[in-house]
Amino acid sequence: MVKPYVIIGTGAAGIAAAERLRLLKPEAPIQMMSVDEYSHSRCMLHKYLGGERDEKGLSFVDEDFFEKKNIMWGRGQAAKAIDPKEKRVIMENGYQPYEKLLIATGSVFGIPPIPNFRTAANVFGFRGLSDAQKMNKAIEELNAKHVFIVGSGLVGLDVAYALIERGIQVTIAEMADRVLPLQTDAVSARAYQELFEKAGAVFKLGIGAGDSVVNEKNQITAVKLSNGEEIPCDFVVCAAGVRPNLSFLEGSGLAVERGIVVDECMRTSDPDIYAAGDVTALSGIWPNAMDQGRIAVANMCGQQQKYTDTFCIKNTINFFGLTMLSVGEVEPKEEGSQVYTRECRNAYQKVIVRDGVV
Repeated sequence: MVKPYVIIGTGAAGIAAAERLRLLKPEAPIQMMSVDEYSHSRCMLHKYLGGERDEKGLSFVDEDFFEKKNIMWGRGQAAKAIDPKEKRVIMENGYQPYEKLLIATGSVFGIPPIPNFRTAANVFGFRGLSDAQKMNKAIEELNAKHVFIVGSGLVGLDVAYALIERGIQVTIAEMADRVLPLQTDAVSARAYQELFEKAGAVFKLGIGAGDSVVNEKNQITAVKLSNGEEIPCDFVVCAAGVRPNLSFLEGSGLAVERGIVVDECMRTSDPDIYAAGDVTALSGIWPNAMDQGRIAVANMCGQQQKYTDTFCIKNTINFFGLTMLSVGEVEPKEEGSQVYTRECRNAYQKVIVRDGVV
């Protein structure tokens, strides 16, 4: 029996890899598996949570992608462990042998060490469709009216935007002194903050959550801020940090640091196992993840290609019709940098130059 090429994950890296693999290996068996039952764009999750799209509307590939490419897809199948010696992926019920394996399991949300946050029944993240589905269920079951969000980065504001669309009051706590602290400066941050506030959002900037109140159902009913203020809520969303999805690799022997350790060919410490996307901790940017997936499978097929684009500070943002492109440093970090800005009625531009280079 011919062992298939196996790809764990149907996100940006996994799908791009599968598409390229089919081109390089027209007849080879390809098996994909994913925790979620729908392939989806993480960037579009807020449209599902906001009620604008259903699960099928989140897909970034054609509905017949897997059939057309002759790719087997194990929906709702979570990898529980990897056995490199036997060359197989261990699942809940059985195992999947592989010829070559690509791990593209993405990232998972982190929960800060705030009392009750890691044990309460109504604390959620927002990294995958299953997270959004759990939150959607909580909104209906709890008849949610007020949600507390930890973090005002892209994920936090995505959640806030979607909940506002559903008429839910949101309070957003951010340790930094502005929203979108990694992508904006004071001017651009203020523009987005004003739009969210106009829509009803409340920001607590420069303030962290320090404690919480829990009811008899083990649900957080209020969050206590570090300044003593208490914010009532129906549930909490943690959007202040992510980490590579590595839990199933324990005991596999694969080299892991912040993420799965890979070389320039996206090869792990095992010559038959590759990794791409967030799970490598190289870059959280969608196009980079797709490039990593394509380069990984090229090398799996015997071609020699290297991944060199490790630059990951680039974002496009659009909230309430206000668009922004943010690339590289948003504040000067070294002496001798020149800052050039230009403002007009409907635009703001800023460039930081150091040693004659943007």
